[in-house]
Order: sequence, then structure tokens, then C-alpha cells
Amino acid sequence: MLNHVLRIALFGAGAIGLAACTTPAGLQHNTAATAAADPKLAKIGQIVVVYMENRSFDHLFGTFPGADGIANGHSPDATTQTGPDGKPYAMLPAVALDKGGLDQRFKGDIANAPFHMEPSVSLGDKTASPVHAFWTHKRQINDGKNDRFVVEGNTGALPMGYFDGSKLKLWALAQRYTLADRFFQSAYGGSFLNHMWLTCACTPVFPNAPKSIVAQDERGTGHKKGEEAEVTQDGYAVNTMQGPLLFDPTKKQTFLPPQTMPTIGDRLTDKGISWVYYADGYDIAVASTKSGKKADDFSYHHQPFTYFKRFIDSPQQRATHLKDRSDMIADVQAGKLPPVSFYKPMGKKNMHPGMDKSSVAAGDDEGVAIINAIMEGPQWKDTVIIVTTDENGGFWDHVAPPKGDRFGPATRIPALVISPFSEGGHIDHTEYETVSILKFIEERHGLAPLSERDARANSLAKALKL
Repeated sequence: MLNHVLRIALFGAGAIGLAACTTPAGLQHNTAATAAADPKLAKIGQIVVVYMENRSFDHLFGTFPGADGIANGHSPDATTQTGPDGKPYAMLPAVALDKGGLDQRFKGDIANAPFHMEPSVSLGDKTASPVHAFWTHKRQINDGKNDRFVVEGNTGALPMGYFDGSKLKLWALAQRYTLADRFFQSAYGGSFLNHMWLTCACTPVFPNAPKSIVAQDERGTGHKKGEEAEVTQDGYAVNTMQGPLLFDPTKKQTFLPPQTMPTIGDRLTDKGISWVYYADGYDIAVASTKSGKKADDFSYHHQPFTYFKRFIDSPQQRATHLKDRSDMIADVQAGKLPPVSFYKPMGKKNMHPGMDKSSVAAGDDEGVAIINAIMEGPQWKDTVIIVTTDENGGFWDHVAPPKGDRFGPATRIPALVISPFSEGGHIDHTEYETVSILKFIEERHGLAPLSERDARANSLAKALKL
């Protein structure tokens, strides 16, 4: 009943005053047709974004030949992890489980350096989930030193662990196509905020939020012991929240109010360009919200468009643009993929650590299954597939993020550009971030930028040979 009451209250309140909070000077909301499409990109028929979960570049691709990888993290200029006293650890603390206790699979002392996780755990094994929250992440990066991932974490040495990714199918695709080794998540913290940045190049807002979810100080201290707040003192929602349209109905929670900032979907729709956000388990999750039962293995906060008023208010908009994995497979096979699409796997198939049946290998299998389906379909010849993770998941990376604003960019994450237009076996050292995907879509279709960040970003079109 509490969920129902809060939902009615938020719908009644609407979204008054929200949009103005995040629109940079000089950019307007309804300017979808003000930019000219790049004629060099006209041969691209489809852009598909496969959005995986919670792994840093060094964690999966740190040993990729020719990439800026873990070997450079051992250089004299790279810092080691520092402890509570600010001094380097003599040895890293033991690997811990995020719910308490030690991970007994890791034996012996661990040097203060990145360490190979195999054979203690394999790509197919479940591991703990390191903390990945907004303010904590800022402190872990520590102005680019990247030396506080362990002490500010909740899993001991685990953030410094990495895999030999050469066994991954995505690794083989990186060898055949293009791997970007300077691609950074656009926002500090977790999945919720980085999905928003993929959608609107913005941070959602919650003016006059209840005190129980607002930070008590500049460190983001929440009202629940050991947890960060969801909302900054000036009204930005930076840690995981759910919205009034699609949510876990078994939880008592305060919903994020409907957001009114422009999204990449709005830009495309307003110019008559079709697009879809496909999500594994979406149909089941919609039914579960109505029935009051949680959809197993589904992450509601991975559905960014469901937070926006346009989709909350319109069943037609939802039916047109928000669809299930089964719809994607049908569209791929029928040659009906829209010009722009996104695909989000569910929990056990998106690489997220800490979830039952979830592993890097399971996510690798799912991502490549979607890629293979597209490659075998009738539209492959003019398609560009971008594969990346939403954020680092609390795992260390040695490269300092570029200077940005109070929200990011943050840690480096892996990104692959897979297309007949990709340069085979190429490592792209261009500096990108999550909103570089939006910039690419905007250039291809002649759309105005959504914020100052995507306006400034390098477009992923730079990774193509056209």
C-alpha cells in the first residue's frame, strides 16, 4: 500500500521545475532538428548499444596486447593502495565478501598491486560485489591517484583483482574489430546514474526530497548506517532509486519524481526516427509491478526511460519504444531493427558480480549471442554494435579519469565497436565516455546535443573507417 500511496502522490505532483535544473546554458529542450547529420555517416543503417554491467577496463582487458593495461599500472608513476592512515599497505587486506566474512577461495598474502584472480576464481564463478556508490567512488579515485579503492571499499583486496580475459568471446571480437582503451563511464557511482547519463546526458533531480534520503554532509552520509544517501543536498539523485512506473513492488521506497529533461529518445522521436530500448525480462517486470510480485533477476533501475514523464504518461510511447528481448530477436531476424536500439540483459546475464548465477562468462555468452544474431541477420552489412559496461562495479583501473564536472567522468571501462565499418584488430586510444555514444547517434541523425557534456565529447564515430 505504501508504494501505491507514494505513486499517486508523485503523479499528482507532476514534475514541476525539474527540467530547468539540468539544462546547460545555450542548449534548448526542443531543438531536435537544429543540427545537421554528418553525411559521412549516412551509410550506417543501425546503431545497437549492448549495455553490460560493472567491470573496469583493467579488470577484464588489462592484459590485452597493445592496450594501455595493467602492466602500466605497475609503472613507477602508478600509486599503490593506501590504508586508513594514508600510507601504502604493506600487504593488501584479505578478499572479503560484501555480506560479511572472508572469501576462503583466496589463499595467502596479497601484495599491494593488481593481482590475477585465477585460479582462485574463474570467469565462470560468482564473486562478491564491491561497493559502487557515488561519493565512495569519488574518494576511491582520489583526484586521479586511484589509490583508495580498497580502503573505501567493502570487499578487501577484491577491487584490485583482474581476470585473464583472453578466454572471452568478446576478447576474440576485440581482436577482430576495435577496442577502445580510453573509454570512461560518464558518472561516478553505480548503474542507476550511468544509465541516466546514457539516456539524457544528465543527472536526475529531486527537489525538496524527503530528508530521509538526502545526504547529511558533503561525504554523502545517509540516514541508514553504512549507506550513502540517494540525493545530494541540492537535489540531485545520484544513487539508486526506482520510479513510479516500473519498480520492485515488494519494497517500501520513495520514488524519484517523473523527469522532464530531454532524452536521446525524445530527440529521435521528434525527428521521426524510430528507436527501441530492449530489455531482457521487461514483459515479466511490467506484469510483476502490477501483480505485486518481484520479478526475479530483473533490475528495475536499469530501465532509464521509465523514469521520464513522456513514457510514464503514455502507454503508446511505452509500447513503441520499450520492449522485451524476445521482440529484439524477432526484429533482428526479420530485418526490422530500428535505426537506434539499446539492449540490456537481465542480472544473471549482464556480468554483474554478486548476483546468483551471474558471472563474467555468463554475460559474455549473452552479449555474444545477441551480437551473433545481428551478424547473421539481414541488417549486419550496415550496422554498428557498441558493447560496453555501465560502470566499473567498484573494480580498480589505473588510468586517471579526465577532468570533468561534479558528476564525472569516472573510471575507465571496456568498450568494443563491432561493425563492417570497424578497423579490424585496432585499439582506439581516443578519449571517450558514455555520452560519446549519444554524440555518435546525434551526428548520424542530425540531433542537437542533450547537455554540455555530450556536446563536448568525442564521438564514437571516430572508431570507424568510413
